[in-house]
Amino acid sequence: MQKTKPTRKNDIKRFWHLYDVTGKILGRAASEIATTLRGKGKPYFVPHLDCGDYIVVINSKDFKVTGEKKEKKIYTRYSGYPAGLKKTQLKDVLKDHPERVIYHAVAGMLPDNKLKDRLLTRLHIFPGSEHPYKDKF
Repeated sequence: MQKTKPTRKNDIKRFWHLYDVTGKILGRAASEIATTLRGKGKPYFVPHLDCGDYIVVINSKDFKVTGEKKEKKIYTRYSGYPAGLKKTQLKDVLKDHPERVIYHAVAGMLPDNKLKDRLLTRLHIFPGSEHPYKDKF
């Protein structure tokens, strides 16, 4: 009788993926990126190990959002001081830092555990089509 062997750190192979988000919807693109970051498409995936791949996202300024999200979606952050609540609309974040929108969307789709920070270090987002990882593919 053959038994299934558990996945070990030595068994994990990492690959590089190039993901172009031009014309894609933000949430759908972010869910695909989060799935690949976790490594859920691999046959040896286990939730307690970091099995994911590297992802380079290009053209982060060219994605789409549906409905009225550009005006109605609001990002909030709090400094910890009285009256330190800051609110920013999606359209304002897109002007200054479009890569933050994708980063925030992908981070929200990953589980809140000790692996989250390690997974997000392998996500590289660029507003244009130029990136320094051309030799990795």
